[in-house]
Amino acid sequence: MILSVNSKDFSYDIVVEKGCLLNAKDYLNLNRKVLIITDSGVPTRYSEIILKQCLDGYIYTFDQGEENKSFKTYQDILSFLIDKSFTRTDAIVAVGGGVVGDLSGFVAATYMRGIDFYNIPTTLLSQVDSSIGGKTAIDFEGVKNIIGAFYQPKKVLIDSTTLLTLDNRLLSAGLAESIKMAATFSEELFDLIKGPNQLMNKIDDIIIQSLKIKKYVVENDPYEKSLRRVLNFGHTIGHGIEASLNGKLYHGECVALGMLYFSSDEVKLELINVLKKYNLPTSYDFDKNVAYKYITLDKKAVGEYINIIKCEKMGTFEICKVHKNDILKLLGGFNE
Repeated sequence: MILSVNSKDFSYDIVVEKGCLLNAKDYLNLNRKVLIITDSGVPTRYSEIILKQCLDGYIYTFDQGEENKSFKTYQDILSFLIDKSFTRTDAIVAVGGGVVGDLSGFVAATYMRGIDFYNIPTTLLSQVDSSIGGKTAIDFEGVKNIIGAFYQPKKVLIDSTTLLTLDNRLLSAGLAESIKMAATFSEELFDLIKGPNQLMNKIDDIIIQSLKIKKYVVENDPYEKSLRRVLNFGHTIGHGIEASLNGKLYHGECVALGMLYFSSDEVKLELINVLKKYNLPTSYDFDKNVAYKYITLDKKAVGEYINIIKCEKMGTFEICKVHKNDILKLLGGFNE
């Protein structure tokens, strides 16, 4: 299936097809110099499949981990591009999860003021969410995605067979982003996720339904002025939890926890049931004050208030402003 993202400022296709990595050259312009960026946690064969289809290709692999979505890795890749004489007519291909996509997109956005960027997400989280929409970034001073740019890919290839190499915990962490979209936009998607079928037997349907939601939001609010904020359901507190735990939980697991803070009792019960079904956390011990410190740096903060998303009924949302002190009380933290 091909889904098209169309906005007044950009348009591109998302190809969702089992085995499409093997035919990447049919969808991407690889007849030029290409840098394939990946990390050490991604099976090397995925990048090598793309490399064999390039006219003049290189693979750059950085160490796995959120801590490497950093200025140092960013600078190292820029140095590699300069050393290999990449020009504005060449391209970058991200092969990996959200960290790879965010970092690669930011490199592409800033090298020579912008070169072509293709995204090939290989994790469920990146396939259902982060691979489209143009949010690119690196982390700085412990703050997630604090430095970045909106820069859309030229095309996205999604091959769900890459998910077969993920362990169940990573799959579930990625599914949390689909649960987030289902809770705020689609009771139908929520019913599909919580249904009795095994996850991999319905994974393509989940990916496509999630992408249709993300596509609709991006088309109507590409620069996160209003509607796109809804995709941050669970993220405001989730990012704080993630920063406080130093990698003990995956991003999606922290989002799962974050959703519970701004859900009605009815929705919270439904969420807890589906989170437990996929072994996602429904409670976790973390330093409330450290989490709050990072929450106050949230990009959605406006003065002493933070724009948050509430879910009172499954498939619906409310955009609200909450005072930072109220979030501190909600966390159960205290001022030092």
